[in-house]
Amino acid sequence: MFYPEPIAKLIDSFSRLPGIGPKTAARLAFYVLRMKEEDVIDFAKALVNVKRNLTYCSICCNITDTDPCRICSDKSRDVSVICVVQEPKDLVAMERTREYSGHYHVLNGAISPMDGLGPDDIRIAELVRRLGDERVQELILATNPNIEGEATAMYLSRLVKPFGIKVTRIAHGLPVGGDLEYADEVTISKALEGRRELY
Repeated sequence: MFYPEPIAKLIDSFSRLPGIGPKTAARLAFYVLRMKEEDVIDFAKALVNVKRNLTYCSICCNITDTDPCRICSDKSRDVSVICVVQEPKDLVAMERTREYSGHYHVLNGAISPMDGLGPDDIRIAELVRRLGDERVQELILATNPNIEGEATAMYLSRLVKPFGIKVTRIAHGLPVGGDLEYADEVTISKALEGRRELY
């Protein structure tokens, strides 16, 4: 009620984004007001393009602008291993390591009864279809180390067992450069569970 309607609507739009409170939304709106018109138009086009030009890969369920996505189309990748992640941003984090050269499956969520999300609400059916390919030898469960991620990993490991495919879970523990004294009990216990012999 204090701002002209166009700026009030923009503030309201920014405040709908996760992690953006009313003050930050107002700051962003006034920043847009000071931007050059062509930069604002480019920004608006980028927002529209994300909605219009992205889809989900028909194989791995990652967001993509081509179907199948570039990773699924890459013949040099190892088809015998599928790494299961919760979100597209988790796939990007895995790719940044440059340590993994297999395929992916993006669940686009995790099992969370508190949020009303069950196995049918995420991309598990698509994963099960992929496991019919006899070339798949291992499934790496790289879901988040929280209650929802652990529940999803346990559900998937039980679901996949009849396929005779090796199921592994990424290790959890202390971050590199972290101090032991600041770690919580669960993190330390997971680090102990995932210990390995030094050579």
